[in-house]
This record gives sequence, structure tokens and C-alpha cells, in this order.
Amino acid sequence: MTAAVTGNDETPTDKNVEAAADIEAGMRNFVRQDFEHHRGPMSASMEETAQHADEQGNSEATVAHVKSLIERLAGTSVTDIESLITELESLRDLLHAEGQRVQREISGYAQLSQATMKYTRMIADNVAQWKGTADDLRNS
Repeated sequence: MTAAVTGNDETPTDKNVEAAADIEAGMRNFVRQDFEHHRGPMSASMEETAQHADEQGNSEATVAHVKSLIERLAGTSVTDIESLITELESLRDLLHAEGQRVQREISGYAQLSQATMKYTRMIADNVAQWKGTADDLRNS
């Protein structure tokens, strides 16, 4: 038996590294576009000064900007998750209270059912006694 060659020798790790590189490149492009948008047109001397400052502070500014972006994106998600947790906790409390209520109701119905069975037996016994007494009176 021979193995089929798929032509795709990439491992999942290679795909993860490639995906991470794509994300990083996309973030770099986004940051560059964002900086270019906010900078606007500059004179040649200002551009040289900005280039020098960019070389020194570019990585710090990029990190700060990406951090800010991630915090804004994560902030919304965290807020949504916290509100969902709050809703789920209140739902859990409601279900717990309803479960206790149902248990009390079932217990009440069980007691009522036992009492009904007891009184039904008493009535049946009394009817049987009256029937026996009535039969004895007729026969005598």
C-alpha cells in the first residue's frame, strides 16, 4: 500500500505561526495608516525630525497604540462578559428559588395525598362497619 501525497506538508504549528505573522503584519499596517492619517502634510525639516523621533519612539508609540486598541476592543468584550455573568447569576438564583418552591409544593401535595389516603381508608372502614351492622340488624 502506498500513501497518498497531499502536497500540503504544513503542520498546525506552521499554520499558527503564519496566522500570527499575518495578524502582526495587519496590525503594523493599521498603525502606520492611523499615524499617517493623524500626521497630515509636513515640511521637509519637520519630516526629518519626525522620522528621527519615529525611529526612536516608533516602537514605543506602536506598542502604546496597539495596547490602547486592544484595551478598547477587550473593554467592550469584558463589559459584555461581565453583564452576561451577572444575568446568569441572577438566573441561577431564580432557578434555585423556583426549585425550592417546587420542592415545597411537591412536599405539600405528598402530605395532602397521604392524608387523603388515610381519610379514604377511615371512610371505607366506617362504611364497612355500618354495612356489617345493617346486615346484622336485618338478619336478627
